[in-house]
Amino acid sequence: MTPASKDPRWLTAEQRLAWLDMVRVLTRLPATLDAQLERDAGLSFFEYHVLSMLSETPCGALRLSRLAQLTSSSLSRLSNVVKRLESRGLLRREADPDDGRASRAVLTDEGLAAVERAAPGHVTTVRELVVDALDPAQLDQLHGAYERILEHLDPASTTRPEWLES
Repeated sequence: MTPASKDPRWLTAEQRLAWLDMVRVLTRLPATLDAQLERDAGLSFFEYHVLSMLSETPCGALRLSRLAQLTSSSLSRLSNVVKRLESRGLLRREADPDDGRASRAVLTDEGLAAVERAAPGHVTTVRELVVDALDPAQLDQLHGAYERILEHLDPASTTRPEWLES
């Protein structure tokens, strides 16, 4: 018997409200971040995320498979975005020096400049919409809740950047 064929444990009214509020955040926040970044920097949120992940690495480069993990993206979606960013001169693709069969994305000087131009407006929007909307205890609770959810969604922490490890 598969889990779908068992009688479901229906959500209580309070659980349903919490879930629907989370769905609203999950749909509205990316759209709002997309609009701000497009307006202020000519980048989508996903393009900015790709560039910012590269900018945080010591060498400004990541294997495409790792970049796909960090951005919670399929390789095909990432490949399309990398092609678009490459055509704009914001990154380049090259063979991975550790494994010539693999490719990596390398942030260009123009790409770094784009991230640096976009970052102030982006962080201001993130602060206004999320960080400053919560007091420190609420922000800590939110972080704890996301960690618990991620234990189920990403038990191996493949989407967690190495540079955030404490």
